[in-house]
Amino acid sequence: MRRGVAAVVNDSAARTKGAVVEEGRPAPDFTLTSDSGEAITLSDLRGSPVVLYFYPKDDTPGCTAQARGIRDAWDEFVERGAVVLGISPDGETSHVRFKEKYGLPFTLLADEDHAVSESYGVWVEKSMAGKTYMGVERSTFVIDAEGNVATVIRRVKPDTHAAQVLEALQA
Repeated sequence: MRRGVAAVVNDSAARTKGAVVEEGRPAPDFTLTSDSGEAITLSDLRGSPVVLYFYPKDDTPGCTAQARGIRDAWDEFVERGAVVLGISPDGETSHVRFKEKYGLPFTLLADEDHAVSESYGVWVEKSMAGKTYMGVERSTFVIDAEGNVATVIRRVKPDTHAAQVLEALQA
């Protein structure tokens, strides 16, 4: 397996900053490196619903609550046949530690250059303590088995995220 593969966004229309991903439209395709060092391409997962959840940083309170919520409801995600992919700007090593620490049963993808986050419109200007910076807006995209965006969830609340996604998968 090739380690450290940079994000490859396979949809030129999605490479523009501030991209808007809409329900009913094809999901922007990409290839990213997983926590196991494997290159994962979104379009290779057609045939199953895919949950892409973008989160700011491994092992922080909100991101941990969000990941643990999915872990705790894992059997329900499996029953619905969903592939769950967590995406953050953290690298493979950080993802491995995060996954092992919390026993996460799903794949984490490294978007270190934030190209995929940009293609999904979740790399945004944020502010804290009077300072502005660029970062990931916690967002989730449920993609149907044909590769189209079925549901977009913006400004996700970590504590209710898993239930909200399971409801979207049921629709």
